[in-house]
Formats: sequence, structure tokens, C-alpha cells
Amino acid sequence: MLKHSDPNQPKFLTTKEVADLLRVKERKVYDLAAADEIPHRRITGKLLFPSDEIEAWLEGTPLPTQDTLPDVLVGSHDPLLDWAIHASGCGLAVLCNGSGDGLTRFQEATAALAGLHLPEDGGWNVDTVQKTGVQNAVLLAFATRKRGLLISDDAAGEIRSVADLKGKRVALRQPGAGAALLFSRLLEDAGLTENDLVCAQSPAHSENDAAVAVAAGEADAALGIEAMAKPFKLTFLPLADERFDLLVNRRAYFTEPLQTLFEFARSTAFKDKAAALGGYDLSDHGTVRWLST
Repeated sequence: MLKHSDPNQPKFLTTKEVADLLRVKERKVYDLAAADEIPHRRITGKLLFPSDEIEAWLEGTPLPTQDTLPDVLVGSHDPLLDWAIHASGCGLAVLCNGSGDGLTRFQEATAALAGLHLPEDGGWNVDTVQKTGVQNAVLLAFATRKRGLLISDDAAGEIRSVADLKGKRVALRQPGAGAALLFSRLLEDAGLTENDLVCAQSPAHSENDAAVAVAAGEADAALGIEAMAKPFKLTFLPLADERFDLLVNRRAYFTEPLQTLFEFARSTAFKDKAAALGGYDLSDHGTVRWLST
């Protein structure tokens, strides 16, 4: 039997473990999950069962439903989205620690939506999200952003490509961040590794942090978006057009905080802000990029 608050208890149970717990055949567990009658998740295509929710389910304790997901945005930081959340007064809380972290939190049903910009072979986000097997979700286009190198005044004449970063001080992003994954690809294409760079001890956890590190003289360059170059008076070297998308819980989509944000994002004020920041293409904003089955 599950033990309440047991620190050694696994976070997720397998189908066999749940079947043994319920004293039924595994086929019955699959049927319960298919009918959405038992708490479950599909993670990287595998059916898993949150042990705390299974415990509550067995005890008859009401569980949070997808209608009561926390009004929280997780995933990657975007300055335009961050501004829109505050300017619209939608009330969303923000917990941005990179695309990878956001995707995990979304799968764990601890947030209503996640900002993602995960590079793939020939695209962004769609294949990665689809492979997780996440359900009741829609991937909406937010913007296409200019991504490149933010370069300090002192190094502007020396850095004209990724290959020129060799021996330079570079502010990196945290592991799992979309910018970190893209930067690894760019370094590989240039025949470099992180060992060829002088890397800052602490990673930059947001677009703002990356720009601050360069502007403050802590780094010669960092991978960032064009929107951060103007405020910090940095040279910008464009390298890629990346898609920044929002992975949204389909039921949370209709809640007041998200509807307030999405309505504001259709306003002239939002479009004017994007133009002022620079580096944003909103031509497909709001279109559906992927929909779960």
C-alpha cells in the first residue's frame, strides 16, 4: 500500500505497480486510464501514474482537475510576453526557467501554459511536444524572433561569426533552455565546443540576464534575441529566426486570465510594443501549430 508522505516513495508508478496495488490485471489499468477514470500522465509516450494522486484517488480525496490548473506561465522567458502579462492585468504568475523545465512542469500539470523555443531538425517545438505524448493541449504561435549574438562594444569589431567566439568570454544559458540547445548546435557547426570559450561561472536564466551580463562587462557575448539589444545598447549579430510558441492546456485556454492575455495580444498596443522592441514577426500570432489528439 502507498505510504503517506514516504520520502522514498517514487513520484510515478508504472502500470504494473498500479495493477498490483489494485489487484487487477494490467489491461484493466489501461482501460481506466483510457476512460480518464484514474490519475495518469503520458510522458515520452509512456503511461505513468503520479503516486500522490493515486493515493488521493484511493482515499476518495478530491483531486485538482485540469479546470483548476494554477494560473502560471512556465518555460522560456520572452520580454514581449512578460510585458503583455503585466500590461493586460491578466493575473498570471510567471515561473520561467527555460523551455525544458517548462515542458516538464506542463506535463506535471503544475501550470496552465508554457513558453517554448526548442530547436529541431527543420523546425521548432512541434516534434518535441508531440513526442512527449502530452494530452489536452494546443501549441499556439506567439511570435517568430530574431536570435543571434549580443556583443559588447569592446568585442564588436572582433566577433563577426560564431567561430570568432573562440577564446572569448561568453555568458551561457542554463541546461535545457532553448537558447542553450541552439547554441550547442551553432558551436558544433562552427567546429567549436564550450571548452573553446571562457564561460561565465553562473548561467543566465533569462533573456534579460544574458543581456545584462554582456552590458555589465561580465561577458563579451551571449546568445540572445534582438529585442534585448536596443535597451542595453549592444551590437546584434542575427543567426536564426526562431519560433516562440505557447503550449496551452485546452481547458485552461478558456479561463479568464488566459482569455484576458490573448485578447490583449490582439490589441494595437501589443503590436506597437513588439515593433518598438524589434526582432518580432507577429504574422502568424495565435495560429494553431499542433493539437493533441
